[in-house]
Amino acid sequence: MSKQWLTSEQLATWVRLTAVVELLPAALDSQLRRDAGLTHFEYMVLAMLSEAPERTLRMTALAARTNATLPRLSHVVRRLEDRGLVERFPCPQDGRATNARLTEAGWQKVTASAPGHVDNVRHHVFEVLSPEQVAQLAGITDAILDRLDPDDVMTAPCRRPTT
Repeated sequence: MSKQWLTSEQLATWVRLTAVVELLPAALDSQLRRDAGLTHFEYMVLAMLSEAPERTLRMTALAARTNATLPRLSHVVRRLEDRGLVERFPCPQDGRATNARLTEAGWQKVTASAPGHVDNVRHHVFEVLSPEQVAQLAGITDAILDRLDPDDVMTAPCRRPTT
């Protein structure tokens, strides 16, 4: 266990990063609830399915891409099923596994919700950054994700282009 404390600059940066990590999801959630009747997590489930081949993923893969436990994901998918946005069915390749698929109504919901969500992301993140800062943020997040998600489980649908 390390006994080395953070430098004052590292501590100030860490506190600010923690504030972003805590405040940004609430800002995104608030807009989606108000404008689309979805939580941010529900939107992420729909978005991950919308990006998948045939708009279908195994529940385990969907859990990995949304960083959710299977019980939490199952509960949320059940709510989305009740609204006609998602359907579950046995995986044809493995009868022990369950797939989730975005319905046509789910596709319409995510595509109708996306413009407001994108506007909100732009407002809270990209409009306050210069193009150079966006490039720096990309590099910073890549470096951190190399440690936290080396297999690109959460970011697989949006791999960064290589230069």
